[in-house]
Amino acid sequence: MADELIFYTNPMSRGQIVRWMLEEVGAPYQQRLLDYGTTMKDAAYRAINPMGKVPAIVHNGRVVTECAAICAYLADAFPGAGLAPAPAERADYYRWLFFTAGPVEQAITAKHFGIEPDIDQQRMAGFGSLAAALDTLESAVAGKAFVAGDRFSAADVYVGSQIDWGLQFGTIAPRPAFEAYVEPLRERAAYKRAKAIDGALIAEMQAANPAG
Repeated sequence: MADELIFYTNPMSRGQIVRWMLEEVGAPYQQRLLDYGTTMKDAAYRAINPMGKVPAIVHNGRVVTECAAICAYLADAFPGAGLAPAPAERADYYRWLFFTAGPVEQAITAKHFGIEPDIDQQRMAGFGSLAAALDTLESAVAGKAFVAGDRFSAADVYVGSQIDWGLQFGTIAPRPAFEAYVEPLRERAAYKRAKAIDGALIAEMQAANPAG
């Protein structure tokens, strides 16, 4: 099928980031829901992503994994959606997209696991410290409607998702700059559609397995 786009996800995962991006793109896609520990780990899906994790997409037979990579890929694959800056204007776009996917997520994960790098370890760790990563992220969004340039892009989907998720679940401490940045993003039609889809799927899963 021409322009076949398949989305592998679980609604209680980072797949929510890619769902939002897909809704912004507006291209039709097929959904494949996977369960942790079963279909996500079986041979069929590991042939797509050997990590056995979601999300992943397959577009015209080509596999893309990792949320930031998927967002960047979709912006390029569907240029009509206008979700990537012109090539000469992508410095902030790439910088903050991958800074958030790298140092910020690493710092948050380390904190969640109770890892607090000392001064010497901070020199070796790419994220330095959680405080340094979040201070830098704050500098990227403070006083701005969009993280890269003067219009919404795939970088806002990824950066916005990470901040939105962090504020919601307490892995990122509230800061006025973070709240001001994500509040308008939550009002986007594609964001609301994506949340409604995943929210309904989560409700179905919980109803089917109330003890889970």
